[in-house]
Amino acid sequence: MADAGTLTRADLAETLNRQIGLSRTESAAVIESILDHMTNALIGGENVKISGFGTFVLRDKGERVGRNPKTGVEVPITPRRVLTFRASQGMRERVK
Repeated sequence: MADAGTLTRADLAETLNRQIGLSRTESAAVIESILDHMTNALIGGENVKISGFGTFVLRDKGERVGRNPKTGVEVPITPRRVLTFRASQGMRERVK
């Protein structure tokens, strides 16, 4: 792994290489293909559910008033789309 707290694309490709026997190039291509498919689904407004892992959910947040924490001045926050992740029940239990 690249860092004790970070799992990278390269780490995932290396795992495919070791456990399945795909070449490094094939492993990297598979990971990129999966991530591209997920990204395109999210761009298209779809949620992405990976059974036993979790769900990436798009939410539209409306306009609201925020506050600058330093000055206390109210500032309008524009509407936006946010991406959230909800871990599956099984994943939450495993991570505990």
